[in-house]
Amino acid sequence: MPLIALTGGIASGKSTIARRLAEHGAVVVDADAIVREVQAPGSAVLARIAQVFGPDVIAEDGALDRPALGARVFGDPELLAQLNEVVHPAVREESQRRFTEALSADPRTVVVYDVPLLVEARVDDPWDLIVVAHAPVEERLRRLIQLRGLDEVAARERIGAQVPDEKRLAIADVVIDTSGSLEQTLAQTDALWERLVSR
Repeated sequence: MPLIALTGGIASGKSTIARRLAEHGAVVVDADAIVREVQAPGSAVLARIAQVFGPDVIAEDGALDRPALGARVFGDPELLAQLNEVVHPAVREESQRRFTEALSADPRTVVVYDVPLLVEARVDDPWDLIVVAHAPVEERLRRLIQLRGLDEVAARERIGAQVPDEKRLAIADVVIDTSGSLEQTLAQTDALWERLVSR
């Protein structure tokens, strides 16, 4: 059973690859979805965030006020590190539980961990394969502006806040180039799937 880490910068096409692998039968564990779950109202993680960052990062309905928290930690490496110390252990524990559950159900299943912050948080975990979705910065900027409606300054800030592409590419076992057409991205993903199931 391969345990695959799938990562990539913002607007790199990672979600397209994850969806395609799921269509083939992979169990995709989404790190971002787990982050939202472990920070849900009433959770120990949310209580700790309020303790560390103050009650004004909690919205009136008791949920995390993501924009308020983002504004607090964005551009402040020390505060971001504090936030990661609160959130990452809970995410690690829950993702591991899901890996184990998927493998218990079918030991031959392919498990894909869709994780934006692999380089920052989990590069040393025992992955069988690290797959990086990659498109040049200018192409990702175009996608953020045209497809997600960000202005250029905001788009550049989002990309600049992540680790440089070189660091992701340096840990890759497989790079899927998403700068071409959707068909080309899917063809590379299909080839990856064939490689995974023939192991």
